Amino acid sequence: MSTTFPLLHKIRFQKSNKENLIELYDEATEDYEFWSKDFNMHFGYYIPFKTTLFKRDTMLNEMNNQIFNRLSFNKKNGLIADLGCGIGGTMRYGLRKYPRVNILGITLSSFQVTQGNKRLENMNGLILKENYNHTSFASNSFDSAYAIESYCHSGHSKKVLNEAYRIIKPGGKLVIADAFLKKDEDQLCPGSHYCYDQLCKGWSLEGLGSIHRVKKSLEEVGFKNITIKDVSFRVAPSVLHVPFAITGFILKKLFKRETLKPQSWKNLKGSLFALLSGLHMKSFGYYIITAEK
Repeated sequence: MSTTFPLLHKIRFQKSNKENLIELYDEATEDYEFWSKDFNMHFGYYIPFKTTLFKRDTMLNEMNNQIFNRLSFNKKNGLIADLGCGIGGTMRYGLRKYPRVNILGITLSSFQVTQGNKRLENMNGLILKENYNHTSFASNSFDSAYAIESYCHSGHSKKVLNEAYRIIKPGGKLVIADAFLKKDEDQLCPGSHYCYDQLCKGWSLEGLGSIHRVKKSLEEVGFKNITIKDVSFRVAPSVLHVPFAITGFILKKLFKRETLKPQSWKNLKGSLFALLSGLHMKSFGYYIITAEK
């Protein structure tokens, strides 16, 4: 193990607690192969003439590129944390681009741990079953860390930001790419509130943090040099793929005479309401946040 992940021996870890997300990700992760052949479990970042509107993975991988470009790490032997790594799609992207770095991913799903580590064989990456709200890693362990559409499952809580701050080395960065509320929940109009409620139910979210409150929490935790970039229009082209992806996925299942699992229905429902929520541009936005310890 130490030969494929040379810095792993420096970190201590323990069993993580189970949460409600486990069932969703154990049952629905395989659905994401229809969304992304690279198993990117997130939306994309569109750049004219660099990515292709009709090739979704070009946009999804560009989102990965945007994240790594914002991180601070030693490209020869750095250690990065993926906080909510899914099946390791972003990790694989990073390790192909920077083959000498080490990336440690965490997830609550045993299925994702098993399948993700198979995909990371012969790479300097490892996925562990851990809870990003309270990891067992030593303080100041990682050069940097990122969370792509994973902190929404904790409501972008101050607790999870504090844990990230603890495990990142001084001078390291935390990069978050996610959807946020532009206003407090009680200020949402009825239409926005309905979409928001259905989105949270479909994807088992505790809620989305309001962007101004998340910035305040980052400052209170101790982060500095915080930059917040609204990339909603960059993300929108990949979000528009949702209805076509849903339709194609259902038709594929029907053609094969396969039954859709309950968690798959929830996942599809969440995806649909992600699209509908995005239409309420005064209430929701997609942001990339960079914060330095």
